[in-house]
Amino acid sequence: MPEGDTVWRQARDLHAALAGQVLTGCDFRVPQLATADFSGRTVQDVRSRGKHLLMRLAAGGPDRPAAVIHSHLALEGHWDIYPAGNAAGQPAGGRAARWRRPAHTARAVLTTGRAVAVGFSLATLEVLSEEGARAAVGHLGPDLLGPDWDAEEALRRLRQAGELPVGLALLDQRNLAGIGNIYRNELCFLGGVHPETPVSLVPGLPRIVELARRLLEANKDRPVRSTTGGPARGDAALWVYGQAGRPCKRCGSLVRHAKMGDPAFPTHAARDIYWCPRCQAGLG
Repeated sequence: MPEGDTVWRQARDLHAALAGQVLTGCDFRVPQLATADFSGRTVQDVRSRGKHLLMRLAAGGPDRPAAVIHSHLALEGHWDIYPAGNAAGQPAGGRAARWRRPAHTARAVLTTGRAVAVGFSLATLEVLSEEGARAAVGHLGPDLLGPDWDAEEALRRLRQAGELPVGLALLDQRNLAGIGNIYRNELCFLGGVHPETPVSLVPGLPRIVELARRLLEANKDRPVRSTTGGPARGDAALWVYGQAGRPCKRCGSLVRHAKMGDPAFPTHAARDIYWCPRCQAGLG
């Protein structure tokens, strides 16, 4: 599941493959960008901002200003990188691998002389001006993996949530950017609070903010995340997420599971929450 650490790695890998390279092909497979073509443009850099990806393209002349390709992975999106010559998802010269994901889920295919970057199942894909890109991510709180990380500001924003459940406040990217559902559950466990506990009743909020930063930093270079300090695979990797009905790794109580919706977004599907009834104080 893409969270801040996943998106950070995607940006790192895309930057390594594309930065400084000229696009020799640009195929957007979404209706609103069907006629857009940035072939001939140089990719300046690729950066993450929370769970957003921003790919900056140099200007192509007086009438072709700089642009930013903005994408968001949501639950299923992913960018894959292939050797040059693999733009159609077929082997290049009999050596390059086929695309690892179904071709019909490709939303963007960006080609340079040395690599092909394919964005699959992207929830958001748009081309923005520099000003538009700043506006698209301007609402986000401090980025847990960004150079602007500010723990005090993140804590201030969380505290403003008041009676909102801490499980919802942690998911709100306006408070701190980069936490998804896995980390929200794991942080509540490590903080000893049920996800439905109001923020105002969470005594260890500074520790939760500190742990959020430490966990994403520890996992940003790992292909499989671990929050337990154990092997980054299987049941040993996570404390409670996905562990419903199994013994808590700390106390042996059976981990519980429920759904938590957000009243501010009633049309959004409720998300899974997991907790240990003994280790996590508060409701539940």
